[in-house]
Amino acid sequence: MKYSYRLSDGVHILAYISIAPTVSLSSTSIAASIEANPSVVRKLMVELKKAGLLTTKNGSAEPRLARSADDITLLDVYRAVEASQSILHVDPRTNMQCPVGANIQETLNGVYDRVQQAAEQEMQAITLTEIIDGIQERRRQSL
Repeated sequence: MKYSYRLSDGVHILAYISIAPTVSLSSTSIAASIEANPSVVRKLMVELKKAGLLTTKNGSAEPRLARSADDITLLDVYRAVEASQSILHVDPRTNMQCPVGANIQETLNGVYDRVQQAAEQEMQAITLTEIIDGIQERRRQSL
């Protein structure tokens, strides 16, 4: 199974920009922190900008948060970077001649919708500030 790290990387980018505004904020520098290709960072930054979470200037490595970290939620970032915006996915291939296969998709869709709603409600309650505070607390503890 392939996992998406887009949410994690999107949060990482925003936290990096907020925590380290005086260091180089080029896509190459941020990519080094994420251990990703700079092109991945640039694509995510475009999505974060389109969502109103980030501001950038053409030709300048000076991205900034478009809103206060208190006003950016995990759900905002999730919606900005996750194309499908669905945590769980039902396998579309089932045997319709089987009593389970013929009925499991709709049953799971209903259950997965409940899980999605609960997850989004929780993500709405978590701000970028909370994540940044957690990062900084772990940094202090490791010193």
